[in-house]
Amino acid sequence: MALGMARPISSLLLIFTFLVYLSSLAIPSHSSSHDFLFGGCTQQRYAPDSPYESNLNSLLTSLVNSATFSSYNNYTILGSSPQDVVYGLYQCRGDLSMPDCATCVARAVSQLGGMCAQTCGGALQLQGCYVKYDNTTFLGVEDKSVVLKKCGPSVGYDTDTMGLRDAVLAGLARTGGPYRVGGSGDVQGLAQCVGDLSVGECQDCLSEAIGRLKSDCGTADYGDMFLAKCYARYSTGGPRVYAKPHDKSTNEGEKTFAIIMGLLAGVALLIIFLIFVGKMVNE
Repeated sequence: MALGMARPISSLLLIFTFLVYLSSLAIPSHSSSHDFLFGGCTQQRYAPDSPYESNLNSLLTSLVNSATFSSYNNYTILGSSPQDVVYGLYQCRGDLSMPDCATCVARAVSQLGGMCAQTCGGALQLQGCYVKYDNTTFLGVEDKSVVLKKCGPSVGYDTDTMGLRDAVLAGLARTGGPYRVGGSGDVQGLAQCVGDLSVGECQDCLSEAIGRLKSDCGTADYGDMFLAKCYARYSTGGPRVYAKPHDKSTNEGEKTFAIIMGLLAGVALLIIFLIFVGKMVNE
């Protein structure tokens, strides 16, 4: 990709992200999906207007665009030299509709742009989605290091409540698939792997997360255990509800979103065409 295209692509990414955000205002919104959980940046930095910046802009644009029709995807943007290669992925929580997924990823990418400006790697976890990029490959690599552990206040050992909690967590451990939910009474549980793990790696990662969640949070009324490639969560009641209930407005919202995204795609193509024409005129 030509060096001179870094700034136009960056501008296009900002415009497209903003348009996705505006489109979300026309459909039912669930703001809890956009709440910040954790994020971080690598120490290594790239130079402004460098090939790596161009590739990173291309990657982030691809992530935002893909989230309009898929809840998970990963990309590798190759460069003319090994140091210009950038890897990235996003993933939405398994119960999110495509409009909510797209809006969540757009927000995450926008926040990463400010939080990790000119760093070669960054990761951000919102309630409803996860975005990560780096110049070192992490795709398909299992990583069980703890990135966030949060336990609520202890409610004491209530036999019934803790018994239900343990049963829900055991059910999550046995259930197949990368996204798992379960509940009994007021107790809810949720677990998910990042989509680049194999079936065996996903099961191994979730077993670790669920085991640590149970042992580390003890008799807490809720617990979150986020490992680098999976997480497990539980709540014994109250406002910490993880799964979004399905309602009649969802289908109408998805239809509206599809129409709006079609219009946005046309706007994006027009912007690209105008950038191209501008370059031709300047040359």
